[in-house]
Amino acid sequence: MNLDREGVVMVEKSNVLVTGGARGIGAGIVRELIRQGHRVGLCGRSGADSVAGFLAELAQMGGDAAYFPCDVSCAADRERMLDEFSRRFGEPDVLVNNAGVAPDVRADLLEMGEASFDRVIGINLRGPFFLTQQVARRMIARPSDRFRCIINIGSVSADYASINRGEYCLSKAGVAMATKLFSVRLAGEGICVYEVRPGVIHSDMTRGVAAKYDAMIANGLTLQPRWGEPEDVGRAVAMLVSGALGYSTGQVINVDGGLVIERF
Repeated sequence: MNLDREGVVMVEKSNVLVTGGARGIGAGIVRELIRQGHRVGLCGRSGADSVAGFLAELAQMGGDAAYFPCDVSCAADRERMLDEFSRRFGEPDVLVNNAGVAPDVRADLLEMGEASFDRVIGINLRGPFFLTQQVARRMIARPSDRFRCIINIGSVSADYASINRGEYCLSKAGVAMATKLFSVRLAGEGICVYEVRPGVIHSDMTRGVAAKYDAMIANGLTLQPRWGEPEDVGRAVAMLVSGALGYSTGQVINVDGGLVIERF
């Protein structure tokens, strides 16, 4: 992090890898990072043709961005993606673990199948955990003067129990602990680790239950009476990437309109 003569943070351009960055919250994160002038690699399970329009949008913004097809739950995909990212941008300064899925079927806890459990845990927790491990090793092997950090996109579902999508709640609770574990392990290496924890955000994941959340927000679910937008999460991530909270490793940034504040 650099400061100008008046003590204002001057954002350095960083090489940022955003998983699941082509739509929803991930796209909101990527747009904000591009606005801040960072070089951004985004990945997803779709083919490159499916994100051509989004890449064109980023190019019109003056952005330096590239897409890498990758299933984060697959070790070979992760390694290939990192090699391709390195050839395109150099080694990553920042990893944003955003890729995530909801259960295909919202099943009661007593009916949840093992296949659904394995799929959600594999993409939401196991993949990001081992991708963080791989990126951290690369960061340590190549010291840098740039601010470096790892940002996990969690969820209020780490604390809020939803018995018809238990595998998702478990995955996000695991992400919360992974943030703590890696923050302890990597602090001595000069690498910060954070969790950004969204609340109710407009995305593909919430589209099917929009009416439910409309009613809950109208009835006071959040202190700020509106949905969150992907750009709200993007601004929080961009602030962390800037190094503005460089002395706050391991912290959780809630982007939830005040949802988690306990009140009578």
